[in-house]
Amino acid sequence: MAYLSRLSLTNYRNFRQVDLELPAGVSVFYGANAQGKTALLEAAYTLAVGRSFRAERERQVVNLGAARSGKAAYITGAAERDQQAFTVVVGYQPAAATDLPPDDYGIPTAPPSVSKQIRVNRRPSTAAGLLGRIGAVLFVVDDLNLVLGSPSHRRRYLDVLISQSHRPYLDALQRYQAALRNRNGLLRRQRAVPVASDEMEYWDTQLVQAGATVVSERAETIDRLADSADSHYVELAESDQTLTIEHRPSVPPQDSTADTEALFRRMLQQSEARERATAVTAVGPHRDDFAIFASGMDAHAFASRGEARTIALSLRLAEADYLAQARDDDPVIMLDDVFSEMDAQRRERVLRKAAAYRQTLITTTDPEAVRAVLGNGAAYFHVSNGFVSPPES
Repeated sequence: MAYLSRLSLTNYRNFRQVDLELPAGVSVFYGANAQGKTALLEAAYTLAVGRSFRAERERQVVNLGAARSGKAAYITGAAERDQQAFTVVVGYQPAAATDLPPDDYGIPTAPPSVSKQIRVNRRPSTAAGLLGRIGAVLFVVDDLNLVLGSPSHRRRYLDVLISQSHRPYLDALQRYQAALRNRNGLLRRQRAVPVASDEMEYWDTQLVQAGATVVSERAETIDRLADSADSHYVELAESDQTLTIEHRPSVPPQDSTADTEALFRRMLQQSEARERATAVTAVGPHRDDFAIFASGMDAHAFASRGEARTIALSLRLAEADYLAQARDDDPVIMLDDVFSEMDAQRRERVLRKAAAYRQTLITTTDPEAVRAVLGNGAAYFHVSNGFVSPPES
C-alpha cells in the first residue's frame, strides 16, 4: 500500500524549511488558525495530483520573502508503494528579483508568475504524469460545494477521482479539453471571418471521439459510487434516509461507443444556430452534472447546511472506497479542519472510517477531539508560525 513517508518544504507558503518523517497510520497536525496546517496538506496533495487545491495562481504558494529575492520554492516527498520507494519534487521558480517591479516603497513585489517543474525519481514529469502515483482523497470545508455549488464542482470531483485510477480517462479528458478550446476558438473567429468546413470538422471529430469516452466513464463511475455513498450516508446520518445519485449528462451514453459518438455529432449539428449566436460549444461533457437526492428530495435545492455536510462526507468516503478497489491500493486520506461543524458522534464515525486506511493526514485546531477517539494511536504534530514540532505520543 502506498503512503507518504517524508514531506519537505522549502520557501513554501509560511514555511522557510521543514522536513518531516511521516509514519503510516494517522498523523494529526494541530495548532491555531493561520499557522501553516493547511499548507502541509496542500503540499502533500500537490505531490499526489500535481496542483494545489486552494491556490488560484501557483505564485501564491511561494513564500513572499523568498519570492521577492527570486528564490525558488520546493515540495519534496518520498513515498513507498509495493515495498518500492520513489521521490517526487515539485519546484516553483519565481521571476528573478531584478525583474520584479518595486512597490511605492521601492520593495520588489511578488512575482507575476512562476515556472513549475515536476520530477519523479529525478526525471522530468508533468502534472498529468504525476497523477495517480499516490492516490489521495481530500476532505475540505468547501466540500459543501459538491452538494450546494455549481456543476463544475461535481465534474471536478469525478475528473480527479477517475483520473487517479484510470489513465485512459485522463488521456481522453485532456484530448477533449484541447478540442473544446480549439473548437470554441473557431466559433469565435467565424463571427469575423469564414472558417473552413474541414477545420471545424476536424475538431468536431476530436471532440466527439474523446467526449464519448469521458461521458461513458463518468456514467460507469457514478453507478459504482452510488451504493457506497448511500451506505456511508445511512451510517453518518443515523436514519433510514437514502441517498441517490443520478447522472445528468449533456450527451447520454449509448449502448456502444459508436452510438454515443453518433448521438453527440447529431446534437452538435442541432446546436449550430445556438453556437453561432453564443460562440461556445453548446453540448458535451463540459456541461455534465449529477443530481443528489436524499430520500427523494433534491439536495441541491432543499438540503440544509448540516445535511449537505453529511452528503459531502458520504461522497468523499465513497471516493476513497472507489480508489481503494480500482487501484488495489489505499489512497492517502487528507482531512483539512472538517470537524468544526460536526457533533461528537459523527466526528467519531468519520475518524474511524478514515483511520482504517493505510495513511491519514488530519489538520485541526482541537487535537483533544481527535485524541478522544484515536488516543495515542496517532502521531500528533504541533504547527506554529511555520514550524512543526516532533510528533507526540
